[in-house]
Amino acid sequence: MIETVDLEAAVPDAAPGAGITIATGARFDTAHAEHWLQHATFTLTESATTDRRVITVASVPEALAEIAERCARWPQAAAICDDVLRAVDPGAPAWSGVVTESLAYSVLQAGPEFADWLAARGPTTVPKIADPLLLDRDGDTLRLRFNRPQRHNAFDNATRAVLLDGLAVAAADPAIDEVVLSGVGPSFCSGGDLAEFGGFTDVPSAHVARTRHSPALALDALTARLGARCRAEIHGQVLGSGLEMAAFCGWVRAHPATVLGLPELSLGLIPGAGGTVSVTRRIGRWRTAYLILSGRTVDAATALRWGLVDEIAS
Repeated sequence: MIETVDLEAAVPDAAPGAGITIATGARFDTAHAEHWLQHATFTLTESATTDRRVITVASVPEALAEIAERCARWPQAAAICDDVLRAVDPGAPAWSGVVTESLAYSVLQAGPEFADWLAARGPTTVPKIADPLLLDRDGDTLRLRFNRPQRHNAFDNATRAVLLDGLAVAAADPAIDEVVLSGVGPSFCSGGDLAEFGGFTDVPSAHVARTRHSPALALDALTARLGARCRAEIHGQVLGSGLEMAAFCGWVRAHPATVLGLPELSLGLIPGAGGTVSVTRRIGRWRTAYLILSGRTVDAATALRWGLVDEIAS
């Protein structure tokens, strides 16, 4: 499924074939290399670089083997991830990208890889936690704080509903000129609550809910109005939907010990909270693809260097 291309090979350029293409090498100054830097799913190197199309790893052979194993285990999710990231235009309005992402996510929800994950997980009970999100207004500032610390602020439907209400308040009141999204307890948001996954079996209705009642789109609209005054203050685990929502904010400040990642592939899924738009806008489709296909997390320093966050808290 994975095609590999050597950036240093003196061969004519070609169009990428179907499937995932990973380029490797340290020479980026030839027409052949530039072609594949642009068209590959991403490029791996052991050299330091600032090129957003390239990921520096300790060992290219080890990284390739790890990614190949994951793509072989979840081939449908991996291929659809690559398709979506190539289809989404980060410069276009968020709506079209969120719809594209959600349609792909819906396909995978109905597929065998997600079904296998659900079967392995087994039955679960979603814990009911009072006040899953706290809203506080201080003058013209609205603070929204995830409040499920026992679950590392895992994002569930109850949290989503209150968050949408809070974002609607901010959208409707022009006097609110600052919105701050943060989390109580050890983590900002560790992603979707896995106990809730698979509970909504009506896949078309789930797509409609994701796109018509979307915190991602609400945050995107607030950022368009407020810029850096719509900000996320993140810490601890910032994974999956937690990272996807934070990345829509105009400014992201991270605690030095923050860990960031997109682990959805291991569920047979892709990001479903707008991350193919928000994360791609910040770091490009290449590094976004790496985060998803590798399952690797990055630390705050790497996130700052990539542009995934804007500041590390002192």
